[in-house]
Amino acid sequence: MTKTIYDELIEREDLVLPGNTSCPGCGSILALRYVLKALGKDTIIVIPASCSSVYQAIFPYSSIKVHIFNTAFASAAAVASGLKHALVAKGYDDVNVLVWGGDGGLIDIGFATVSGAAERNEDIIVAVYDNEAYMNTGIQRSGSTPPGAITTTTYAGKSEEKKPMPYLMLLHGVPYVATASSGYPLDLYQKVKKARNIHGFRFLHIFAPCPPGWRFDDSKTVTVAKLAVETGYWILWEAEQTDHGLNFSISGPSRPYIDPARRKPLEDYLMLQGRFRDISPEKINLIKKYIDNQWEFIKRFLE
Repeated sequence: MTKTIYDELIEREDLVLPGNTSCPGCGSILALRYVLKALGKDTIIVIPASCSSVYQAIFPYSSIKVHIFNTAFASAAAVASGLKHALVAKGYDDVNVLVWGGDGGLIDIGFATVSGAAERNEDIIVAVYDNEAYMNTGIQRSGSTPPGAITTTTYAGKSEEKKPMPYLMLLHGVPYVATASSGYPLDLYQKVKKARNIHGFRFLHIFAPCPPGWRFDDSKTVTVAKLAVETGYWILWEAEQTDHGLNFSISGPSRPYIDPARRKPLEDYLMLQGRFRDISPEKINLIKKYIDNQWEFIKRFLE
């Protein structure tokens, strides 16, 4: 019998079950599936108010086969920190504590407790599934929304650049920071596996396209996610603090796009999404500038 990628590289058991209430094509639930495959059953998830508060399934049932703490928007990383200390005090040192939230709950409203947990080097994993707006509460703009994107609070398109969250975490000096994407599940899985075996604060920034919020057909989630990488907009990388300093590397899927000539036109990515239907040339150039600035920043770590 022919072996599959699951037999060779990825755990077969699913801890995210059919019956969840996520939207068709949800990039977040796709990513969570692989995150939990990598972490295993000995995991507790702390979830701030977000889409994942809803798609756990309808109370009193759950479609996720690990323990879950639902918390207020701003408190997830603080709750996770206390939970981890309590587990260690009780002798459960090997239980993974995962904060799983969107850009609203972790990049904006919950940033203070995320930053505090990073500064204290708490032994938790914080994973942001970035769908670039407050999707669960009505598709409002977030700090992670890119320029030109239409939301219910930026009807003419956002004017500001996207908040550079993974770089802010990198500057905290934590043991492990990585970017990932629901369009590259093996890369995501391998990074979570690595993070699982590192002690201290670990941060994952996961690209998670949202069909209803971004206005694209729900069959195109992986296509959109891959185009974000192929245009250079979303760069896959990881950084680990070692005894010899920072070990920074660009991940395989993004490596070809160090060369700008090999990137696909940004417009190929933008025009698949209704949220960019009225984007101006000026705002397209603002995104291109953001892409160039990201690559220039990253290249400094490779010198």
